[in-house]
Amino acid sequence: MNAGIFRQYDIRGVVGDDLTTEAAEAIGRAYAAHLASRGIRGNVAVGRDNRPSGLALRDALVAGLTACGVDVIDIGVVPTPLLYWSLHHLPVVGGIQITGSHNPPEYNGFKLCVGTESLHGAGIQGLLRFIREASYPAGEGTVCHEEVIARYIDDIVAKVGPLSRPLKVVIDAGNGAGALVAEALFSRLGVAGSYLFCESDGTFPNHHPDPTVVENLHDLIAAVRMQGADLGIAFDGDADRIGLVDGDGTIIWGDHILILYARDVLARTGGGQSIIFDVKCSQALPDAIAKAGGTPVMWKTGHSLIKDKMKELHAPVAGEMSGHMFFAEGFYGHDDALYGAARLLRIVADSGRSVQELLSDVPPFFSTPEIRVDCGDERKFPLVEAAAKHFKATHDVIDVDGVRVLFGDGWGLIRASNTQPILVTRYEALTQDRLQAIRDEMEGWLRSQGVSP
Repeated sequence: MNAGIFRQYDIRGVVGDDLTTEAAEAIGRAYAAHLASRGIRGNVAVGRDNRPSGLALRDALVAGLTACGVDVIDIGVVPTPLLYWSLHHLPVVGGIQITGSHNPPEYNGFKLCVGTESLHGAGIQGLLRFIREASYPAGEGTVCHEEVIARYIDDIVAKVGPLSRPLKVVIDAGNGAGALVAEALFSRLGVAGSYLFCESDGTFPNHHPDPTVVENLHDLIAAVRMQGADLGIAFDGDADRIGLVDGDGTIIWGDHILILYARDVLARTGGGQSIIFDVKCSQALPDAIAKAGGTPVMWKTGHSLIKDKMKELHAPVAGEMSGHMFFAEGFYGHDDALYGAARLLRIVADSGRSVQELLSDVPPFFSTPEIRVDCGDERKFPLVEAAAKHFKATHDVIDVDGVRVLFGDGWGLIRASNTQPILVTRYEALTQDRLQAIRDEMEGWLRSQGVSP
């Protein structure tokens, strides 16, 4: 088995290559062994996104779990947030979601939870040790099926409620698992919705479901402009990441989406709380959090890492540049783009203003979106270490996650992805000229290391 599929906060690989049905069965057995080693007994929820490979992986995973005495509640094809939701609403001691998230169609993987906590880091590496030792409990588990989508929609509607004024919204589900929920949910909220690619098709025939890539938002932008919509919302393949387009068709990136959530929760709760964000976010975000009375906290990218930090600091909301938005105030602490969209619509409706107006006072920075640079898994982490050593000699550096180099009037980031063989870079400055200068300096160093941005 390829140990490289056991990553920092999930298990992920190319189906049929390094992620096989044999691997899936072994992962099920190892998860059962992990539970047994902690004296945990009970049902485990299993869900999957709509990628075609998910069914065979589900069958193999469940075979591994039940062979070790674990009883499985199969919740079927659902967005990843519904697996997290089920941990709070079904009689389970953990859960596993089979999902490739925003990766290309040939990928799939597993997000694992024990209790309501995500398994990551040493916990995931522990599964690999169980597999290598073939150290599994014996037993005979059962399988039952549970429908959760209707109950999930009821819960969000109860929490968010019908909107205080009608909004015209375009929703692009990208043919991902969010397509199974979107229209039913938003119609219940009173949205005048127009739905793009809301047919579930895990081959993603229209565009890749990754709302951090500009070309994937072209259809949404065109529809918002053509229809005169108030805004447009996009989801990634398993609906745990949100994309936003304002009424002018301008993309609102994740850091500015988080400004909307942060201002809302700080205004309603009196301020003072920590708001967590990742190293890829604009300086506009911590500035806005502080101005609204919150404490900005920069932290590591990764859903499990962000959730742990939220619990540590009792943060009401957190988010990433990538569109993962996490809600503890009024929700369950996990990332959920469907709930996040509902909450965003409530903010806009209650304000009586447009997205453009709500963000009009945020000072403009010149910045790039996330830039993904091909870099093999074996090279990316050593290269980030080399970047830290190089730039620390002449600049202040934030190295909580990758290398964020501070230039006084801007910054640049080089970070190794934990999910793909790439480096993620981003640049920001007060002027376009300085943005280009910072980018040229840091990309020049990457080229000197044999990496082509």
